[in-house]
Amino acid sequence: MDVVGREHERFTTLRRYFLICVCAIILIVGSVTVWHLGKDDNLTAINYFQKTADNGVVLHVLQSEPSNISLKRLNDNVVQSGINGINGGFFWDNNLLSIAVMDGVPTNGNVNDYGSGWFNAKYARGTIVYDRVSKKINVQRAASVDDLQMTDETKFWAQGGISMNLRDDSNWYNIAVKEEALPYPDENRLRSGMAYNSSGQIYLIVTSNKCTAEQFRAAIKENIAVGKLDEAIFLDGDGSSQLLADHVQLKGDGRTVVQMIVIDEVTR
Repeated sequence: MDVVGREHERFTTLRRYFLICVCAIILIVGSVTVWHLGKDDNLTAINYFQKTADNGVVLHVLQSEPSNISLKRLNDNVVQSGINGINGGFFWDNNLLSIAVMDGVPTNGNVNDYGSGWFNAKYARGTIVYDRVSKKINVQRAASVDDLQMTDETKFWAQGGISMNLRDDSNWYNIAVKEEALPYPDENRLRSGMAYNSSGQIYLIVTSNKCTAEQFRAAIKENIAVGKLDEAIFLDGDGSSQLLADHVQLKGDGRTVVQMIVIDEVTR
């Protein structure tokens, strides 16, 4: 082979090698981009946003469809768990004192057992119920799951808390405090809650600064689904007010909570 032929073959080999390297780089960059977008898309599907109310209360909100919600026994801090969602209902030691039931199964034990999530202990309290059959959501005041109304006892979820009565500004405080025993309503505490709008979308809400129950309720009414918000409940608060949404982390005072409200991964 003459000199010209050897140089041509060498050039062809180098060009082939160069093209292979370029293709490999494109594939790597593309894979990283897809992975990154996948993370961002998941957070977008969860739809986290933050609002600061006129009264200074900072609301951190996770918005999702009720079909993407599940209730989970945790026994951990929400941030530490690595699971997107917020804290659930009230508890004492390892006993859950608020209703937390998925498809007829309490999250923290067996049906009718104390501390299992079958009861709103001691009081009939505001409980958000999602009916998987009718696709309807509402708040029902109940002392136990036995008091709840749904189409199919194996196709629903129910999260207990304390009624906010968003449409009743005159009587909400009396109901929440005197009838449903909301703890520390007038003290500045971290707060958490769960709400839904007229389209049935769920809002999981946690504050990052301390406020009274009245300030928390007012901030929700003025900043979330304005004009379309149907109803809400108070969840456990203070050090139990915890939220995780990818890079957004509110760990309360670091304590362990018995149960959390999870936003399941959305299929894209």
